[in-house]
Amino acid sequence: MTYASRIIINHSKKLKHVSTLLRRDHAVAVRCFSNCTQPSLTGRQDIFKSRLNYSTVERLSKCSAGNLSMPSGISTMSTKLSSTMTGPKSFKEFISSQMRSVRGFSSSSDLPPHQEIGMPSLSPTMTEGNIARWLKKEGDKVAPGEVLCEVETDKATVEMECMEEGFLAKIVKEEGAKEIQVGEVIAITVEEEEDIQKFKDYTPSSDAGPAAPEEKPAPSPPKEEKVEKPTSAPEAKSSTPSSAPSEDRIFASPLARKLAEDNSVPLSSIKGTGPEGRIVKADVEDFLASGGKETTAKPSKRTDSKVPDLDYVDIPHTQIRKVTASRLAFSKQTIPHYYLTVDTCVDKMMGLRSQLNSYQETSGGKRISVNDLVIKAAALALQKVPQCNSSWTDEYIRQFKNVNINVAVQTENGLYVPVVKDADKKGLSTIGEEVRFLAQKAKENSLKPEDYEGGTFTVSNLGGPFGIKQFCAVINPPQAAILAIGSAEKRVVPGTGPDQYNVASYMSVTLSCDHRVIDGAIGAEWLKAFKGYIETPESMLL
Repeated sequence: MTYASRIIINHSKKLKHVSTLLRRDHAVAVRCFSNCTQPSLTGRQDIFKSRLNYSTVERLSKCSAGNLSMPSGISTMSTKLSSTMTGPKSFKEFISSQMRSVRGFSSSSDLPPHQEIGMPSLSPTMTEGNIARWLKKEGDKVAPGEVLCEVETDKATVEMECMEEGFLAKIVKEEGAKEIQVGEVIAITVEEEEDIQKFKDYTPSSDAGPAAPEEKPAPSPPKEEKVEKPTSAPEAKSSTPSSAPSEDRIFASPLARKLAEDNSVPLSSIKGTGPEGRIVKADVEDFLASGGKETTAKPSKRTDSKVPDLDYVDIPHTQIRKVTASRLAFSKQTIPHYYLTVDTCVDKMMGLRSQLNSYQETSGGKRISVNDLVIKAAALALQKVPQCNSSWTDEYIRQFKNVNINVAVQTENGLYVPVVKDADKKGLSTIGEEVRFLAQKAKENSLKPEDYEGGTFTVSNLGGPFGIKQFCAVINPPQAAILAIGSAEKRVVPGTGPDQYNVASYMSVTLSCDHRVIDGAIGAEWLKAFKGYIETPESMLL
C-alpha cells in the first residue's frame, strides 16, 4: 500500500453520502479483516478506504454520529484510531497490518464488486514470478487456506493460498505465464456465484493502463524513416564518383591501362603479375584470351570467405539464474572485493573424520563429510572473530549474533544457497543431515523462503566434488565474506632433520572480503582462527 493514510467506512446501503465521498476523496474499495471484536467488523462485508491525508482522517475521526450515520463498530474503530495513531506513518502501518487484498470496482455499472488478486512477493529478492500450475479452475469455489496456484519465484516453487471465501471468476494469467511483475493482477474472485459470467471478457485496469502510453510513440518512427529516405539518395549519388579514385589506385602500366580501356575491361577484375602486383599488358591480353573467366573466379572467392552459420540452441533463463546473475553483477560492481588465501594441513582432520565415521557406521548414523567439518570450523571462527559476521549499510555496519552459514549447491536450474542456521551450536551429525536435506530440496526446486533467508556467511566448496585446487568466490550480498574451499593434495614438506622429508595433505582456502566491513588484518585473523580449527580439530569440541 502506498497511500499516505486511509479511513475505513462500513459499506452499507444506509449511507446516503457514499457517492459524494467517493468522488471527493478518490476512494477505492478493499477487503479488510480487523482484530476488533465487534460483530459489524468481523463478518464478510464490503468496506471502503479513502486516499486521505492524516489531517483529514483526524477530522473525520472526530465527526459526530449526527453528521455521518455509522454502525457502532465503526465509531468504536474511529475512537481507537484517533487515540492510538500518532501520525500518518503509524496509521499506514496499522492499515497495512489489517489489509489482505484489494477489491476493485469497475467504472461501468454492469460489473459487481470483485477482488483483483495480484502476484505476491514471496521472497525479499523477488520482483517477478511465473505461474507454474493453477490448482483451481474458473468457476470453482475457494475458501481461506486453499491453494489457488503454484508460483515459481526466484528461489523455488511456492504454493499461493487464498485469503478469503468466494468464487474464482477469471484467470488473467494462464498456466505457464512468465515474468509477471509483483503486484500485477493474475486472477479475479467474486462473492456471488451468479457474478462469474459477468467477468468472462474482463480486463484488469492495471493491465490496460500501460498500453496507452506505448501507442503514442509508435507512429513517430515511420515519420522519421520518411525523412531519412530522401537523405539517403544523395549519399548514394555522392558515393558513385568515389569509385573512380579506387580504380586509379590500381597499379597498372600505361599500355595495360589503355588496352583495358579500349576493350571495356575493368582493371579491378584483372590480376596483376608484375612487380608488387602491377598489371602489365600481358595480363590484359591473357584476360581477353580467356574470355573473362577470371571475373567469375573472384565472386567465388568472396562466397568462400563468408563465415559459415553457427549451430546453436537458445536456453531460456530460469528465475533463479536471472536473480543470481543480477545479484552477482551487483556484488562485483558495488562491493570492493579483496582475497586472502591460506593452505591448511588436513591430516588430523581427516583422521578425526575417519574415527567419527567408524562410530557413525556402528551406530547407524550418516557419514560425516569434509564439508561438514569446514562449516563447523567456519562457524566457530565467526564466533571468535565476529567482525566477519557482519554486513554493510549506508548508515552502519550490522554485526550479527546468530551464525547462519549458507552452503552453495549447484543444480540443473542454477545455483542455490540454502542456510544452516546457528551452525556454531550444532553438532557435525546435525549439520550433515541438514545440508543433505537442503541440497535435496534445492535439486527438487522445492526450497521455501525460510530455507535460504537469514544467512550471515557463505561457504562454497569446489574442491571435494570437482577437484578445483583454488578459486576466488563472489560475495553473496548483503553478506561481507564468502569462503572458497579447494581440494586437498599431498605435498612433500621438510621434516625435523636436515635430510628428512614428510608427506602431508594440504587444502587451499580463499576468503573473499568486503573491504568496507572487513579490513585486511581482520580477514587474516579470521583465517588464522579457521586454520587453527582445521589443523587442530579437537579444539572444535571445546
